[in-house]
Amino acid sequence: PPHDWTPSVSGALTPKNELYVMAGGGTLLYRANPDSNGGTYNSRVCYYGLSNYNANASSYNSTVFINTPITIDRYGSLYFGVQVTGSNPSSLVSSIVKIKYDGTSVIKPVTTAASDSGMSKVVHNCAPALSVDGTKLYVAVSNANGTNNGSGYLLCMNTSDMSTSAKVRLKDPKTGSDAGLHDDGTASPTVGTDGDVYFGVLENPFLSNHDRGWLLHFNSTLTTTKTPAAFGWDDTASVLPSSMVPGYTGTSTYLLMIKYNNYACCGGDGVNKVAVVDPKATQTDSITGVTVLKEVKVAPGVTADPEFVGSLPNAVREWCINTAAIDPIGRCIIVNSEDGKCYRWSMVTGTLSQVISLAPATGEAYTPTVIGPDGTVYAINNATLFAIGN
Repeated sequence: PPHDWTPSVSGALTPKNELYVMAGGGTLLYRANPDSNGGTYNSRVCYYGLSNYNANASSYNSTVFINTPITIDRYGSLYFGVQVTGSNPSSLVSSIVKIKYDGTSVIKPVTTAASDSGMSKVVHNCAPALSVDGTKLYVAVSNANGTNNGSGYLLCMNTSDMSTSAKVRLKDPKTGSDAGLHDDGTASPTVGTDGDVYFGVLENPFLSNHDRGWLLHFNSTLTTTKTPAAFGWDDTASVLPSSMVPGYTGTSTYLLMIKYNNYACCGGDGVNKVAVVDPKATQTDSITGVTVLKEVKVAPGVTADPEFVGSLPNAVREWCINTAAIDPIGRCIIVNSEDGKCYRWSMVTGTLSQVISLAPATGEAYTPTVIGPDGTVYAINNATLFAIGN
């Protein structure tokens, strides 16, 4: 069926429990008491000056857009990407923006940050990621201009002044061609506890890896390209301590949980899976022959896909996660499926030990799961947010 993958607009909380939400013209709405039952946003924040916005709001609203989620550091500074699609009174261009906790802004045009005049925007819906110590910011930029698919770089920027310290061209590990950076995706960089950086891309040529893409893997300074994982399309890796997995004998202190679909519509067998992979161990990918991160645990979906029941009887509905919720205490991972259900994947037994139905099965955008401080699980199905009792 046709899909509507319009990206979501989500808010972000600062360490002081202040809520920021994207608004028109590249502005943000701010609320000081988000837990209160009523009230309105306290004010509007604008990185290029609120007086400039107020004087020409309609012009900015039609040409300037925050096109990524908002990332907030431990001090309350905000980081996000802005896409500019036309002329405007302040001559703004597509940029990577930092609004400091004191209200001042640092604006880095994408072309300047990448040192490449061909780059046109931050990859759509790609949340910037902070290093463990907060001194580095990782963000992907693309040359997609008037299209929804491009290629580009992963940047490492210094959070102190937003200067670029390193960049790496994102490549397909098998072909060496520029990897695809698609606006329909929501892949964002993940930083491991050792500082390694992971970022999901599409393969090139398209469908040469069954539309699975790759989870590219770099060291913290982006100077060393390491072993990728066999899947990366529209996926943001989740980090779990290796101690969550009984019997794990590898050398890594953490593992990565990723989606592991093998799309029947794109040349795969339709046996869609989720996987935990080891960032310090390898195996040969059975589809491409490329050396990839080793699978530690794999779980296939359980609900038959009626679209392929005749041609591929083992095909199952896709896992529809972007990021998954990790529960180190319960030693489990919470994941969504396009069969309309939310699953608890036990690392102790390796099984999908519990399941709850949310809504009828539907083709949908990939969504995150989150565990609240009281143990409530939050999951999305078909654009509806569900709260699942602890």
